[in-house]
Parts: sequence; C-alpha cells; structure tokens
Amino acid sequence: MFAYRLLSNLIALPVLLWLVWRVLRRSESGAQARQRLGGGARVSNAIWVHAASNGELTSARPLIEALLADDPALRVLITTNTVSAQDLAHSWNDARIMARMAPLDHRAVVARFLNSHRPRALIIVENELWPNRMVLSAARGIPVIVIGARMSARSGARWTKTGLGRRVVAQVSALSAQDKQSEARFLALGLAPDRLLPCTNLKTATATREALPLDWPRATTVLAASTHEGEEAQVLAAFAQARAHRPDLRLILAPRHPRRAPEIAALIAKAGLAHTTRSMGDPPSAEVYLADTMGEMDNWYASAGICFVGGSLVEKGGHTPFEPAAHHCAILHGPHVENFRDAYATLDEQGGAVLCKTTADLADAMATISAADQTKLTQAATTALGPAADISALARAVRARL
Repeated sequence: MFAYRLLSNLIALPVLLWLVWRVLRRSESGAQARQRLGGGARVSNAIWVHAASNGELTSARPLIEALLADDPALRVLITTNTVSAQDLAHSWNDARIMARMAPLDHRAVVARFLNSHRPRALIIVENELWPNRMVLSAARGIPVIVIGARMSARSGARWTKTGLGRRVVAQVSALSAQDKQSEARFLALGLAPDRLLPCTNLKTATATREALPLDWPRATTVLAASTHEGEEAQVLAAFAQARAHRPDLRLILAPRHPRRAPEIAALIAKAGLAHTTRSMGDPPSAEVYLADTMGEMDNWYASAGICFVGGSLVEKGGHTPFEPAAHHCAILHGPHVENFRDAYATLDEQGGAVLCKTTADLADAMATISAADQTKLTQAATTALGPAADISALARAVRARL
C-alpha cells in the first residue's frame, strides 16, 4: 500500500493537468472534474455503487432496482469512470438515484468523497478494485461488497506478485464472483470463505422493460447497437447493399457515444442514405433512424428483428449478446468479441448468432435473414446462453451484508 500511495502521489499533478485538458476540450464539464476530485453536491447515507462504464452499469441495473424495490427509503449514489455512463444513469430518471464521476483513487480525494457523502455501503461492480477506495471505506466501517467479480489467471498472478492483492481482498466484506475460477483466485488471495456470495454473472441478468417500439415492421428492421468509430461506415455500406436487394429494410443506428451524432450523420449522407434523428425529435420517416439518446435501448431492441452488436467489427472486444437475446433479436456480430468470447463461441456453435467478418458478410445477413430465420436464431440463442442469473437471490444476499 505504501508503494501504491507513493505512486498515486507522484502522478497526481499529471492527472490534474489531464483533468484541466479534458475540461478545456469540453470532454467533460468543470462540475464533473470537481466530482473526480471528490467534490459535488452531497448525497448522504446512500448506497454507493461504482461501475466503470456503460456495460458494467447496465449489468448492475437489475440489482440496483431490486434493492430500491425492497426499501422505498433507500437512495443510491452511482459513480462511473466515463461521462457516457453517468449520462446513462441520469437517463433512468429515478429520483432516488444520483450519479457522479468516480473520485480518483488518491487518498486525499477518496477521504474528501467519504467525508462529504458518508455512504452506508460500497458496492463494486466486476473488477474495479481500487486500493485506496477500498481500504479507506473499510477503515470507516463501510461494508465493501463486490458483485460479478472477475479475476483472470494473469490478474491473479499479478495481484499475488505485487503483494497488494491480499491487502485489497482483506477489505472485502462480501464477494460474488462471476464464475468459479474467479472465486477460487479470490480465495487464494486470502478471501475468507464465509464472505462469499452466490456466483453471479451479471451480464446474464438483463431485464426487459416496457418499451415503445417504432411503428416499423420488426422483421425488416435492423438495429446496429452500441457502434464505435470506424464501425458505422461499414454498417452503413452493408445496409445500403442489403437494401438494394431488400428495399423495405430499415436501420436503427444507436452509437455507443451519442455525442458522435454529427459525425455519424455525415457518414449517413456520404453513404447516400436519408435519415432522421431521435434527439431532434424527428419522426422515424427515413430509411435510417439515428438513435442518438441514452436510456432507450429497450425501445430499439423491441423495434428490430435483427441486431448487429457493436464493438465487434473494430477492436473493442464486442458488447453483450445477452441484451439482444433477452429481447428476441437475431444476433449478428463481427470477429472482435473478446469481452464475451465464451458466450459468442457457444452462440456460433449452436446456431444462435451469425458471425460477419466483412462488410459483405454483414450485407448478406441483413438481406437474407427472414422472419422465420430470426425465430430460429433467437430460439437457438436462448438455449445457448442458458438461464439468466437469479438477481433476487443476489439482492437478498447483498441486503444481508449491508
């Protein structure tokens, strides 16, 4: 811990300069930069839930909702590493949920955050194991609960070698590992067996909510979900090719980062396609609907019979297949699916998804997958991915440790 704290002190000035640079570039606001330094309006006696980005926060939402449903007086303070994830939390429009940028893991910053907010518990999603945050919270008697915890063999070896792993794991009040392999690695680092909660893969616990689908035929609507820079141009080229053979085809394009909407609108025009834009209040009257808002993915899944999962045609590791599967969308994906390697491997093997390595592959899938094919793909995906995690059981176990 001494070496870690020394390092965090040494990089404090460069980090401050980085924050100033982000504010000057308008990548985030001055208020958000202050939140990273432990400031911001006080939210007292809430459960502090930390999730790195959109994917982790989305996976934790069913648990957050279960905890809120059980206790009407409960409040939740969500912290995230990214602005887009904070925007996602705001988009839920729940008065009992507040969202802040996560405090930097510097001893003085974390102490300032804890002094201001005095959370009743800290729930960490997956592998955001920041030493100062965990040690200072535990020292104040704040339960530190880790849910959906992941630890690879490589990470386990690194934590063991540095000696920091045992100190960090000692702060954990309760831990639910994502799988038995991760659970074994936490136990090897010194986690007491009586602190284990049931293994839970949060990514499988996606909840479907009441949706407002577009007035488009679902079987001829394609959703490109959570696309990244360098990916939209390929999706649009594939869609244009497919539409030449299937003129009734429509596309909902939902980028991972809605702030990129102007750039994407230019790509749509360059592809020779017409579009309308959700954030402008436009009706979905063109062949492409640019869904540049947060918190409406349930609407888009409900509108589309086919879903291309973004982050997979470029080297982003791919996003979750569990959400489109839960909404009964036929899944298309590119070759870069390292974030969910096992799930996609099972889907491909059992006919629950279509791998599209090139733009031509994607165009062919869009043009040829019929309504009957969509039904077969969604049924195979449900079988391949198996049952969803039992969030009710996890919520009961978490409540018992608060």
